[in-house]
Amino acid sequence: MKKAWNTILKHDKKTVIIITVSVNLLVALLSFLPGYQGELPFLIKQLPLLNAILNSFTFMFLLFALIAILKRNITLHQRFIYCAFTTTAIFLLSYVTYHFLAESTTYGGTGMIAGLYYFILITHIILAIVIVPLALLSFFSGYKREVEKHKKLVRWTMPLWLYVSLTGVLVYILISPYYT
Repeated sequence: MKKAWNTILKHDKKTVIIITVSVNLLVALLSFLPGYQGELPFLIKQLPLLNAILNSFTFMFLLFALIAILKRNITLHQRFIYCAFTTTAIFLLSYVTYHFLAESTTYGGTGMIAGLYYFILITHIILAIVIVPLALLSFFSGYKREVEKHKKLVRWTMPLWLYVSLTGVLVYILISPYYT
């Protein structure tokens, strides 16, 4: 396992590109697939709620990681970052599963709240695309103890990832009344 991990780290830019393209392409393709025809199982219907919960955990783990590093507790910072990556990975699996099976849900609100919803949704989507390579590059640079590179990256990564995880929860809260 250690040898495989060292190989990944040795080629981290290629790894980041492959993961970024794969994840973003997979999510984009889901928009064009027809949903499951028929009644979805109860557990599948609960995945959007699970996604919001996972996003909230990611947000909290990132916040705790930030606090830990500000207190110069590197070990605790690393553990919270591992937790954030774990909840994000589980989120991604859940998100892909749900959107593979379910039709897209249309937002039904109007007026200013609709404008707010679409602003949050669009910025969330754009920054979610951007955060994939940033989070991976930040992770690899931190893991390899490339401190200066890591600091430069996380100045952008941390606030953007916090925003993406928080707005993921807000998108769920705003659209949840319209799930069928």
